[in-house]
Order: sequence, then structure tokens, then C-alpha cells
Amino acid sequence: MKIQILGTGCPKCKKLAQHAEEAVKALGLDAEIEKVTQINDILKFGVMSTPAVAIDGAVKSVGKLLSVEEMKGLLK
Repeated sequence: MKIQILGTGCPKCKKLAQHAEEAVKALGLDAEIEKVTQINDILKFGVMSTPAVAIDGAVKSVGKLLSVEEMKGLLK
């Protein structure tokens, strides 16, 4: 599983990456977490508001700082 955190490095983007890491650890998943910070790369996902999350290339959340529990829900 590949989890991509889409954001330019804002505080919410960093917190979302932290929540993703915590959710992966809590669920015991084998997942790669990648931070996508270049605006042109973010736009390729069709995302206009950050932070956003893509899982295996599919955008699952846009413009929201998901909690650890919400991230777990996306990863199950």
C-alpha cells in the first residue's frame, strides 16, 4: 500500500503525515508513506485544496486534517 500526503509543507500537512504514520503503526500495515510537496505534482491528482490523502494513487480526502481514527478508517 502506498499512502501519499499531498501538501506543500504547511502545519496541517505535517500533522496529517504524522496521523498517517500513527494509523499505519496502529493497524500493523506494511505501507509506504510519501509526502508530495511540489504544487505541480499535487495538481496532477486534481487536488486544489490541501492537505489531501491518496491511497494507491486514488484521492481519498481533500482539504481536511484527518484524525488518526479517520485515517484508520481509510486504511481498513
